[in-house]
Amino acid sequence: MNRRQWLRSTSITGSFALFGGLGLTNALTLEEVVKFNPRPLSKLIRLSSNENPYGPSKKVQEAVKSAFDHGCRYPYGYANELAEILAKKEGVTRDHIIICGGSTEGLKVTGLTFASGGGEIIAAQPTFLAMMTYAKQWGATINWVPVDENKGHDVNEIEKRISSKTKLVFLCNPNNPTSTILPSEKLVDFCDAVSKKTILFSDEAYYDYIEEPDYPSMVALVKQEKDVIVSRTFSKVYGMAGLRIGYLIAKPELTEKLRRNMVAYSNVLAIAGAKEALNDKEFYTFSLQKTREAKELIYKTLNNLELPYVKSNTNFIFFKSGKDIRTLHKEMMNKGVLIGRPFPPFFDWCRISTGTLEEVVAFNKVLSSVYG
Repeated sequence: MNRRQWLRSTSITGSFALFGGLGLTNALTLEEVVKFNPRPLSKLIRLSSNENPYGPSKKVQEAVKSAFDHGCRYPYGYANELAEILAKKEGVTRDHIIICGGSTEGLKVTGLTFASGGGEIIAAQPTFLAMMTYAKQWGATINWVPVDENKGHDVNEIEKRISSKTKLVFLCNPNNPTSTILPSEKLVDFCDAVSKKTILFSDEAYYDYIEEPDYPSMVALVKQEKDVIVSRTFSKVYGMAGLRIGYLIAKPELTEKLRRNMVAYSNVLAIAGAKEALNDKEFYTFSLQKTREAKELIYKTLNNLELPYVKSNTNFIFFKSGKDIRTLHKEMMNKGVLIGRPFPPFFDWCRISTGTLEEVVAFNKVLSSVYG
C-alpha cells in the first residue's frame, strides 16, 4: 500500500467510527475505496456542483493512464471510435453522434447554431443556463416560462408560446435545479408536438438517475428522424466531470449543421476513459446505489427539520430553505459546507448535491445546527 492509499484508508477507517455512532453500516470497504475512488473528506465540503463524489473508477483511471502514449495525437480518430460505440449503445448510426467536451459544449454549440442573431429559445425558469447564457452573447433572445407549482415544466405554456421566432425549445429533464421529470406520457406527446414546430433540445444529463421503470429517452424521437437533439454526459453517473466529455444525438441533417460550429472534440485521455466507463458496469451500479443512500440520509434530516423538498430524480435535492439562500450559503460555508448558488426567483430554496456518505453526514449535522 503506497502513502496515498494509506492516507485514504485511514480516512475511511475514521468514517467507520463516524457512521457507527449514527447507526449506519454502509461505510466503504478498503476494496471499494480502491475500485470506486471516493473523494476524501476536506475542510470545505463542496456539495454545490452536482458532481459525483466517486470516480473516476480504478478501471477508468488505468485506461486514462494508458492513453498518455497517444497524447501526441489529435483526438479526431479516437473520437470517431467512441462515436461508433455510442451509436451502437443508442441504437443509431455513427452520423447521429457528436462527441463534445462535456455536454455543456454541446449545449452552447446548439444555441449558437440555431438561435444566434435574434432567434428565440424558450426555456423553463429556473433551469440549467449554459445554452441560454451563451446564445444571448450571440444575439439570441430567451423566452422564460416559470415552472409550475410542482416545480416542473409548464409544458402547456411552453407550447403556447412557440411562434415563428422560436428556433429552439430547451427541455432539461430531469430539470436542474428542481430535479423534476415530466410524466412519461406527457413527455413523449409534448416533445413530438414541439418537434413539428421547431427544434426540441432534450438535456438528459441526469437521465441515469431516474428510477421510474421504462422511462423514455427522447433518443426514441431521434430514431424517428424528428427535429430533436439529445445531450448526454460522462460527468455525472460515470464520475468524469473533470475530464470533460459528453455527446449529442440527433438526425444527420442536424448534426451536420452542428459540426460546422464545433471547436473541440474532447481529448484522447477523456475519450479512453469514456470507453472504459461504458464497460464498467460495477461502478455504474455502485454510483447509483450510493446516490440513493445519500438522498435517503438527506431526506431524513429535512423531514426532521420540517423543510419541504422535491423528491429527487437526480443526484441532488431541491429543498425549501425558508430563508434567503444567500444568507444560508454564508452560514453553511462558515461551518465548512458549500451549497448551491441562488436560482432566481426561488431565493428561499436550496439545491444540495449528494456527496459521499461521510460528506452527507457532515452536511446533515451542519444544517441541523443552522436550524437548531
